[in-house]
Amino acid sequence: MAIHGEKILVAGATGQVALPLAASLAGDNEVWGISRFSDQAARQKLEAAGVTCVAVDLAEPDLSPLPTDFTYALNLAISKSGDWNRDLDASAGSVALLMEHCQGAKAFLHCSSTAVYKESPDATFTEDDELGDNHGVWAGLIPGMNTYSIGKIAAEAVARYGARRFELPTTIARLNVPYGDNGGWPALHLDMMAGGMAVPVHPARPNRFSPIHDDDILGTLEGLLAGATVPATTVNWGGRASSIEEWCAEIGRLIGVEPQFADTDMTIASVEVDISRMVALTGEPTVPLAEGLARMVATRRPDLLKS
Repeated sequence: MAIHGEKILVAGATGQVALPLAASLAGDNEVWGISRFSDQAARQKLEAAGVTCVAVDLAEPDLSPLPTDFTYALNLAISKSGDWNRDLDASAGSVALLMEHCQGAKAFLHCSSTAVYKESPDATFTEDDELGDNHGVWAGLIPGMNTYSIGKIAAEAVARYGARRFELPTTIARLNVPYGDNGGWPALHLDMMAGGMAVPVHPARPNRFSPIHDDDILGTLEGLLAGATVPATTVNWGGRASSIEEWCAEIGRLIGVEPQFADTDMTIASVEVDISRMVALTGEPTVPLAEGLARMVATRRPDLLKS
């Protein structure tokens, strides 16, 4: 890990991606994490790793307990209450407040999502492709997520403004499918398969994405921060392409279960992304999918592991 000796703010620190990232960074840096901390177990994990935790509700944020001399700020916060006013304030409005508070930093990383792209199952999305409202699909997939894609688009606009307004070098990183020992979509599929459930897939087969392991999220961070600019740099954040069908087949091989699939329009169609801009900044992802899945199964469900 090349980032060391820095003072780093991580917003949304209890999240699936942010928690292992903050914990890893705390080994060589002074890391502060903010969240509502409704999950006390997550807070305890962060504090055990050396992260200074401060309770902040980004829908009504009071940042006064935080220092202002952060050298890097990472915004991985997400609000998914399903309430439009709350989620827009927490997901988008808070970005401006965070950037203002951290305006002296060397760089600001705003974690967006490839859910911002207009649905096109046959596409391999580049950062310049059309954005679109996918809130209906997200609402059907996960309760409270009806605000997700619009909130992410709005937050990107605020981050673009903040970079110019505060002359704060910024990277907007559109995260695809993160996974690892702390969870993710493949981990959900693991649990479904173990429970004898069919995995939902979009009828436009195969369902292709660009999954990225937690280790590669950490490993690409230095390059993404180094690539921060004014105006903001926008980059897809993902790994090499795979599909739900492929990773479920690999999970099935590991646990001795043949995956079953259920076609439905109420799930996300393919969102495969072009990661060439990311690779130019960070180098290639290093964790092969089969290795990452094997580690995930061994950590989360060792009782199921067959090979």
